[in-house]
Amino acid sequence: MSTQTPVPTSTKNKIAYIDNLKVLLIILVVLHHTFITYGAPGGWYYFQKTTSEGAKIPMTWFVATNQAFFMGFFFFLSALFVPSSYDKKGPARFIKDRLLRLGIPMLFYTFVLGPFMNYLVYYFGKGQHITLMQYLSGYDDWIDFGVLWFAAALLLFTLLYVVWRMIFDKLPQRDRPFPGTSTILLFAVGLGVLSFLVRIIFPIGWILKPVGFQLGHFPQYIVLFILGLIASRSNWLNTLDYRQGKKMAIIAASVVILVFPVFYVLLTWLKFPSSYFSGGLHWPSLLYSMWEQMAGVTIMTALFCIGKQLLNKSSAFQSRLSRSAFAVYIFHPLVLISLSLAVRDWAIEPALKLLVVAPLAVAGSFLLGSVIVLIPGVRRIV
Repeated sequence: MSTQTPVPTSTKNKIAYIDNLKVLLIILVVLHHTFITYGAPGGWYYFQKTTSEGAKIPMTWFVATNQAFFMGFFFFLSALFVPSSYDKKGPARFIKDRLLRLGIPMLFYTFVLGPFMNYLVYYFGKGQHITLMQYLSGYDDWIDFGVLWFAAALLLFTLLYVVWRMIFDKLPQRDRPFPGTSTILLFAVGLGVLSFLVRIIFPIGWILKPVGFQLGHFPQYIVLFILGLIASRSNWLNTLDYRQGKKMAIIAASVVILVFPVFYVLLTWLKFPSSYFSGGLHWPSLLYSMWEQMAGVTIMTALFCIGKQLLNKSSAFQSRLSRSAFAVYIFHPLVLISLSLAVRDWAIEPALKLLVVAPLAVAGSFLLGSVIVLIPGVRRIV
């Protein structure tokens, strides 16, 4: 999700849809964490979980579908611009640029923003009224990248790419058509099996400290990053098919709508332990891994192909949203935490709070992000 990435082979007005897709994904990230705040499963800074089963089911459905594709798609879209940037800058300047744009936000988050947000939750959410300095004197989570685990992973992947390029020098650029539907579906099946195998050792929810990597999801992230590199060298952007995108959208909707309720039946009616779906040598884990990757890959393909047709336009407003996207990603936790703490004593069902906080969190995050990118010095980084 690097910010001012150079254009590979197309002109900027021809790939506006990629910037617009990133904005869409950023909005989903904000909504994802808002849903977790008010009822969906997942880790976050502050919770006010609903007890309504009727509300928790669609919330869980939403975050599970998001998790199936949105971060993997970020890695894919980010990798699209890595080869051209490396070719233009060379290894030394490229590494310096990545360290600046990814490393500095990581340090800021872990040493400034993260502790401050935790203090807000401690002071207002838990009612522990001490000063910030008193809180920091006993703070012991200084190495915590929070949502910027993505930046840490992206930095790691790009540094490995530099090593690869320094060994093999220039990679051939050869036009190849975008993969067909059968190939994509077979790829999704293979990725599902790979995810299942990895989750035998690293189940969903297991986090590699202190970087925050959920290794159970990393098969998709790694493979999608590599595919982004291949797509860049193969000029897939020039061969995207809108009709294929519509076909993939139908498959994705069928997988998400028809298969996901099976997990609810297994969990609630047949009383399967939730851990059986997260990892280990359990057939529900294989089923969930297959569902997740089939849903994720088809959704990503649909967005990629349909986006080129329908989102390939830009306006001043869209450009401002795109320009502030990385800043929104960094600072949206502060906006969301502040809003959820502000309405914590509002005596209504948490699921109803979601309906109020979610749009405010999206709008507030983009508003703050648009201000952040105007700050001299900071704008060079984010």
